[in-house]
Amino acid sequence: MPGNQQKNARVMGNPRIAVLVVEDEAVIRTSIVEELEDAGFEVFEASNAAQAIEILIANSRIEVMFTDVDMPGGVDGLKLAASVRDRWPPIKIIVTSGHRSIDVDALPVEARFMAKPYDPNAVIRSIGEMTLN
Repeated sequence: MPGNQQKNARVMGNPRIAVLVVEDEAVIRTSIVEELEDAGFEVFEASNAAQAIEILIANSRIEVMFTDVDMPGGVDGLKLAASVRDRWPPIKIIVTSGHRSIDVDALPVEARFMAKPYDPNAVIRSIGEMTLN
């Protein structure tokens, strides 16, 4: 089970996988943050692209960004994903939207798309798959 694997890794002295969740809707953000924390991930959260960039600058341990496409502030999740890919190439990216389907060709290299409503267990599995060394 992914949660137990994450918790076992933490107990054995390995750092937890750090994930940045970028979602402007507070209820949705809180829900996925709690699911990821319960699975053993270290989670950072932002409500827009500007906050996300600030968090990424301050936390070099972040390995995965999970971002919504539609956000206020002029920079949507696709532009954020492209910016993160350019500036922090090792970060794995999962893009989500409940309003539109995103063509894989529109995503940065090594990014995935998940339609809302998404299954939190599918998000957890995807993060695990993307971060396997």
